[in-house]
Amino acid sequence: MSLTLEEKKTIVTEVAEVAAVAHSAVAAEYRGLTVGDMTELRDEARSGGVYLRVVKNTLARRAIKGTDFECMDEGLVGPLIIAFSQEDPGGAARVIEKFSNGNKKLVVKLVSLGGKLLDPTDIKAVASLPTKDEAIAQLMSVMKAPAEKLVRTINEVPGKLVRVIAAVKDQKEVG
Repeated sequence: MSLTLEEKKTIVTEVAEVAAVAHSAVAAEYRGLTVGDMTELRDEARSGGVYLRVVKNTLARRAIKGTDFECMDEGLVGPLIIAFSQEDPGGAARVIEKFSNGNKKLVVKLVSLGGKLLDPTDIKAVASLPTKDEAIAQLMSVMKAPAEKLVRTINEVPGKLVRVIAAVKDQKEVG
């Protein structure tokens, strides 16, 4: 069944709105996946905060025009599913990489992050990027370390004084 012009415009607008605010994108060839596999992939994407859509390549090219993902334009060939990370940069890569590990029929073709097209093998690196909460936790631990060291150092001075006084007292009791 062919799409009407209005349906095509709606799809392009929807994908363009998502692409405009997305952190990263992954396009993968889904040839050979069953309906059950696609449903499972969509469920994982939904729970991971990832927008996942099968879009005709010509419509996808129009949708990503003027966004950070315009670099993917020439690679949009064949039956592709496009995933956009909406919550954190590694979200789409995590979902696609995890699913493709269990299902070899899903083949990563394009990975884009920060307006740059990466090699498809870089999906593991993008998938390992921390989530927003993990990044905040890492930053807080880095910021907290100098303050803790300062407190330990300041606390050490009275501790040394007490040990010196105790040693002098012990020495006078013996001698």
